[in-house]
Parts: sequence; structure tokens; C-alpha cells
Amino acid sequence: MDSPCVACCKLNNDKICTGCYRHIEEIVDWNKRTDAEHLQILQRCAARRQEIDAQNSPTSAITSVEWQSAKQALALKKQSRLS
Repeated sequence: MDSPCVACCKLNNDKICTGCYRHIEEIVDWNKRTDAEHLQILQRCAARRQEIDAQNSPTSAITSVEWQSAKQALALKKQSRLS
């Protein structure tokens, strides 16, 4: 399934992109998820959209540190599920 990315990644304080409405962890491992997981993410994005747009909160571009941190957090979650 294609990514919903619209190439304007800016995160709000909750680490949600205000372009595609995915959480940074959903962005980082999009290509590793199944189509069923993609559909669940897209449903969450639709639910987030109105709320986030109404907040008009400050945003910042995704940094490499945030990207790496999200990747590490996901790896730890996966490792703990396997233990």
C-alpha cells in the first residue's frame, strides 16, 4: 500500500505529522507493516485529522534524532513482545 505522505513532514507536540496525520512511529516503519495495519493507521489518521487541524498547535520538522529515537523505540517494543 502506498504511503499517505504528502512531503510536508512537520510534527506537533504529540509527534503527529500535520501533513499525513501519522505518529512518527507509524511513519518510521510504514514499509514494514501489513496492508491490514496500514488500513488501521489510515483510520486513526482520519480520526486525528479534525482534532489536530482544530488545535492549530506549533509544529517542527522531523529531525534525524527524532527519527532514530522512534526507530529505537519500535525495536524495543518488538523485542519485548518476543520475550
